[in-house]
Order: sequence, then structure tokens, then C-alpha cells
Amino acid sequence: MRKFHLIYALSLALGAAPYSSAQQQVLPSHFSSWTCSPGAEDVEFDRIPNFSDLTKEAGLAENEFCDYFSGTAKIHVDLQKYSDPSSAYEMYTALIRPDMHPSTLDKTSAVDGDRLFVLAGSSILQVRPTPAISTADLVTLVNTVSAHADQTPLPPIRTYLPRGFTDGTQRYARGPAAFLNAIASLKQGEFANLAGEAGFHSQAEAMLAHYRAGKDEAVLLLIEYPTPQLAEQHLRHLEQALSPAEKQAGTTIERRGSLLSLVLKPSSAAYANSLRNAVKYETEVTWNEPHQTVTDPPLLTTLVKIILGTGFFMVVAVVLGVAFGGVRVLAKIFFPGKVFDRPEQMDVLQLGLSSKRINSRDFY
Repeated sequence: MRKFHLIYALSLALGAAPYSSAQQQVLPSHFSSWTCSPGAEDVEFDRIPNFSDLTKEAGLAENEFCDYFSGTAKIHVDLQKYSDPSSAYEMYTALIRPDMHPSTLDKTSAVDGDRLFVLAGSSILQVRPTPAISTADLVTLVNTVSAHADQTPLPPIRTYLPRGFTDGTQRYARGPAAFLNAIASLKQGEFANLAGEAGFHSQAEAMLAHYRAGKDEAVLLLIEYPTPQLAEQHLRHLEQALSPAEKQAGTTIERRGSLLSLVLKPSSAAYANSLRNAVKYETEVTWNEPHQTVTDPPLLTTLVKIILGTGFFMVVAVVLGVAFGGVRVLAKIFFPGKVFDRPEQMDVLQLGLSSKRINSRDFY
């Protein structure tokens, strides 16, 4: 009976193990002088348009929230965990606004007077109110969360944007929901029909940002495809989707390798060209072949190797010659007629011109 209970207990433990690892808590129960107390879920995340469509497209895996107390101070922390850093970055760019500023943290982050968003790998951390927590404690919290996050690099397309965009307007999209959210936040609603022609089903990625320089302004849209062939194909679809009025307003499309660039409603054609020319994207075709580096050795080393090689063969020749000839001579001295030149194994061809037969022993 005791054995049965032991087996039953082990089976329960093994069955519960996967559940425990899947529900692992990332937010710490305490850090520095702060202690977690279960609180209500924050509603700040879902105040952006089409929030449910965005989280579904980005692949929201889990949401954690906690109220932290340190003496009389209180902060609310929300943590959204996504499948990968690119998904988290897509959601992060949908959350930030132009009235927010980069924080002093060594992370991709945005802060206003009351709220902080931090992109920590594959997670987004929200802390509010920010004045209630010190920078040192905030760094401790962010580092603790980052240690549990996927640290895969963010999508490269974000680095193609030229400098000078309005901070907080950068938007990343790899699906129609994020693209529509970006178009709406940048007040470019007339281009919403491009979401169906951008080719997100072909693994396209889009990056948008608003630019202003003096009296000139425009929205730059970059769309990157896995291959140049797909970029050329969708270039034609996008050109057909642009209305005559939009084209008249100066909106054009250009392809550079696998990247399409669209300048939406530029204030002037010159500004659109300068913006497009500033895109930091270079096409490069490489063909790596196996190769080896051959270098000539020094002349002195070559001569030494030749002399040593020649001497080795000379020594071998002498040793083999002495061995072969010496064995034969010794055999003839100590065993005459028994090993070499035995008479019964030797014969001489004779023409028989005389009656006397030639004896082979006469030759040795």
C-alpha cells in the first residue's frame, strides 16, 4: 500500500511539472525595497485602437501585473510577454506616442510624466507612476525581467529609417492590423487600402515614421520582402492601389533590391527625393567560395629541407646497399655453395662443338 501511494505521488509531481514551468512568474515577488501585492489588471494597454486585433496578430502569450509597495510608495507594473522580440517591438511601437521621450535606461523605452514603457527582449514592461520609483530601483526591475526574455535581435528594417524622424512616430508592422494602426496614428487614413496589397502574407515587414524639416514634411513608408522578385511583384500591386489624387500629391514608389520606399504626401518632390535617398539600405550580392591562402616559405627553409631530404635518401641507399651486398658476401663465406651459386641449380648453355663438357664450377 505504501508503494502505491509513492507511485501515485510521483505521478502527480511529474504531471504538475510542465504546468509549473509554463506558468512561471517573471515579475519578481520583491526587488530592492519593493514587495509585490496582487492587484487589478491595468487598462492602459488596451486604450489604443484595435488593441485586441494587435495582440492577436503579434501573438500575446501571457500578461502579468502586480502592485509593488515600498513604505508608503506604490507603483503598478504590467508585463506583456510575446512570442519573440519582433512581435514585442511591433506592439511597442503601437503603444508609444510623439509626446513621450526616450528614458535614461539602457533599453528601448519611452516615458511621459506618469508612464514608462520598456521593450525588454520579447516582453513589454509598463510602470506607473514613474515619479514614485527611483532610477536605480527601476534598473533593477528591468534587468530582472530582461533576464527571462528572449534576446533575439530586433528587425533590421528599423535601422533603415533616416535620421530626423519625429520621435514616437516610428511604427513597425508585419501584419495588416499593425499597419492599419500605424496609418491611423500617423493620420494617413487614405492609404489604408495599401494594407491588403503590401503582401504581409509573403512575410513582408513595414516601417513607418513621420519627418519634418522646416516647412517640409512627409511620412516615409518602407516595406521589405524576402526576395527582390517579391518586391517587384508587390510594387506593381501597390502602384495600382494608389489613387490618381495620391499620385498627384507626390506619392511615389521606388524599389531598391528587396526594399520598397513610399513617401506619403510629401510637401515637395525635392523633399521626397532627399528623404528617399537618405534611406540606409545597401544591396549587396556575395558569393562565398571555399579558398585557401598559399604563401611561399623562406628560401633558407626550402634549402634546409632539400639538404635534409637528400641526405636521408643517401643514408637509406647506403644502408640498403650494405645490407644487400654484405648478406650475400657473408653467405658465400660461411655457407659456400649452399645459399647462393649452388651448382645443382646452375647450368650453362653449350653448343657442343667439342667433346668436352663444360663444368659450371669452373666459372666460380
